[in-house]
Amino acid sequence: MWWRFVLLGGLCVHVLGAESRGKPGSEQDPGRGQGRTRPRRDPGGAAGASQLSHGPPFASCRLPLTPAEHKVLDDNTHETGFNGDDGSYVILTWVGDGTGVILVLSTFSAPIDSFLDGGSSRLYRSTDYGKSFHDISQRINHTFIKEEFGVSVGPGSSVILTADIPVVDNPGGIIFTSVDAGATFKFIQLPFHLAQPITYHFLNPDYLVALSIDGSLWLSLDFGARWTKVYDGEDERGDLLLKKTSDLGKTFATIHEDIYSFGYIGAFLFFSVMEDPVSRTGTKPPLQNSFYSILDGDEDMLFMHVDNPGDTYFGTMYTSDDRGILFSKSLERHLFDGQRKSDFTNITSLRGVYLTNKLDLDGRIRSVISFNRGGTWRQLNKPENVNCEDQVKKCNLHIHGEHSRNNRLVPMLALSEPTAVGLVIAHGTVGDSLSSSQHPDVFVSSDGGYNWRGTLRGPHHYSILDSGGLIVAVEVQRDRQVKTIKFSTDEGQCWKSYNFTEQPFFFAGLASEPGTKAMNVSVWGFRPEDDGQPMWVAVTIDFQSLITRECKPDYEEWLAHAAQGAEPDRTGCVLGMKETYRRLKKQSVCRNGRGFEVSKKQSSCLCTREDYLCDYGYYRHVNTSECVRQPSAANKTLEICLNGEEDELLTAGYRKVPSNRCEGGFTPQQAMQTVIRPCGVKPSPGPPEKSTSSVTHFDTPVISFIFFNRCPEYRFSNLRIQEDNNGVTLDHESGTSSNGTACHQDSDDVRYI
Repeated sequence: MWWRFVLLGGLCVHVLGAESRGKPGSEQDPGRGQGRTRPRRDPGGAAGASQLSHGPPFASCRLPLTPAEHKVLDDNTHETGFNGDDGSYVILTWVGDGTGVILVLSTFSAPIDSFLDGGSSRLYRSTDYGKSFHDISQRINHTFIKEEFGVSVGPGSSVILTADIPVVDNPGGIIFTSVDAGATFKFIQLPFHLAQPITYHFLNPDYLVALSIDGSLWLSLDFGARWTKVYDGEDERGDLLLKKTSDLGKTFATIHEDIYSFGYIGAFLFFSVMEDPVSRTGTKPPLQNSFYSILDGDEDMLFMHVDNPGDTYFGTMYTSDDRGILFSKSLERHLFDGQRKSDFTNITSLRGVYLTNKLDLDGRIRSVISFNRGGTWRQLNKPENVNCEDQVKKCNLHIHGEHSRNNRLVPMLALSEPTAVGLVIAHGTVGDSLSSSQHPDVFVSSDGGYNWRGTLRGPHHYSILDSGGLIVAVEVQRDRQVKTIKFSTDEGQCWKSYNFTEQPFFFAGLASEPGTKAMNVSVWGFRPEDDGQPMWVAVTIDFQSLITRECKPDYEEWLAHAAQGAEPDRTGCVLGMKETYRRLKKQSVCRNGRGFEVSKKQSSCLCTREDYLCDYGYYRHVNTSECVRQPSAANKTLEICLNGEEDELLTAGYRKVPSNRCEGGFTPQQAMQTVIRPCGVKPSPGPPEKSTSSVTHFDTPVISFIFFNRCPEYRFSNLRIQEDNNGVTLDHESGTSSNGTACHQDSDDVRYI
């Protein structure tokens, strides 16, 4: 039995000094994900914003609301306020799938000081997608809830809240559990104090794992009613061990010792190991101070960034083979800023598409995109409705990423969703390079990033609804209050505007139900009161009443990656596959609905050399595209030592790209063989026999990092997972970051996969 660490999101807002003690308001709102902002009148970064210049102009379509449309929206817009709420933090979490239930927790940022004085958190619940909220604080006895643990939501309609109580004079902590999306809560006294939020089993909500403050591991099989200590943390002091259990804690097997940190992506488990900076041979490794980060991955491959030596803010991106053992260079001068953040983005609305930024030799940041999972990269096309000035030598679109968001240039990163096929929304600038002196504008692509068009001037918050049939946006007003929402039913070609309130407020968040299938969205923020304290406000707009017709004859077939393939028979071939989707016509004004499912037809392409990587010890010849043996490896046996076994690679120099599904066509002259024997054993005379165990040997690979002076070197190793495990997958909805995987400072961590 394997566990998966699940981090579900809500929305959290902190207002400094908001500690009024009045009676609770009637309701409140929104959320999507568990992010955190500090709403202020003049957020950091606003200074000097007026000095930014505007980029090249573009025409965007604006349509007026008809009186009938305005009335429908007025009748289906619901505003709720929280007068006198005593919380400085507001955390919002959606519960269940399609239930319409939202829980909002309001609490102090430092509740312990007030706990002895009888203070309390406020808990609100909505059952109608945020149109109305009700104070249900009495269901948790008005108890202070640990703000940093938030509202923990698991599979189905399960919810856990953790009380914030002093450790002194209390034998254990307190949790409140719910199996009906917060309709009722059960009080549970724990036999220990929690060190971190409780972890759900990814399928069975009754199975819970918890780490206590003394480092012990606890297990519950009945949703927290009873707990059993399955591992005593006090028995293991000093070296940190990575262990696994496949029988619900009855037995443990050690994976590795001297662990610094660990994580997993897709089918890959990776961990960092601390070792002496001087090797056993008495010499220091050559890459002692390099920084490494796993950027992304899935069942088939990993993306890894390796920093250049020194504080260069760039490095090299590598992609792995399907075993996670051999890595190929994908992109040089990949941007990775001083805060250990990367602009690397997976465009989830189209298979194989990734977007990132590089720091070129001239010191400028430029955006590049790959349509074949990092096989090749190229600059983005100029938006079709934007022209650069004559003096601009190269006119391309450049996308703002995490680097820009950290510097408060943009409020959001590029947005894409698997249910909205081909749709990408992002902030960017047009010109020779990414500009921090220009106002960022919003650009939209309908074909996964091949072609773009300017759609909104200036920075916006945006969200995708109805599986891409509806886009909503709120303009960033750094020094003014907001009252207008913009919406588009044709993937951003034309927009309509609606004033959702008569009393503007300072914007704090745009929230919709995770999964893009909803048609209502909540705009929330605060209005300063006469006493200087904020009144939280949530406005929920239901677009389902405006867009009433269900889509039926409104779909068309669309060939993905149609711009790829120089030959007609290879048009649309990416990673050995053609995909034709059934998607909504742009001019259709209708709703996909909650029952909408992405429909596609797939067909294999004939293989070419481009469908293969050059294997270890080979490189691709510039003129012929053939994989040629590296001169330095011409007379060497290609060997890799893994877990005490030495793999001798016998290959024609080619290895199929991970996830590639091509068939027929080009085939290397000799199929690859792998010979496995104990490390250090010389090959026996005669032709080697093909190993039958090589596939299972590489079935579930792992990357192990070795740390020197708290920064990693790397080596490759392999982890076998038992046949009866449930597998390991990355929960993209959880908001698990692909940045900063390496160099975590918190080693006392429990993650079950």
